[in-house]
Amino acid sequence: MLGNAFTGWHLIAILVVILLLFGATRLPALSKSLGQSMRIFKNETRAMKDENAAEKSATSNPADPGYQAGTTSTTEPPKS
Repeated sequence: MLGNAFTGWHLIAILVVILLLFGATRLPALSKSLGQSMRIFKNETRAMKDENAAEKSATSNPADPGYQAGTTSTTEPPKS
């Protein structure tokens, strides 16, 4: 249904309307802010993925002799 909705002519018409609405002077600033927003979003999602991967590796280490599935073992240093 929407497979042929955006052909070349449609995209050109949309770009012309955007140019008329915002003007040529404001488009570079809009594109710069859009690019910065996309970069921030990408960095935040990457940080969240890295955080989740670190948590998973810290909680599921079967090579650890004190490993029990679903629990984390913490050892306290001896009290003096």
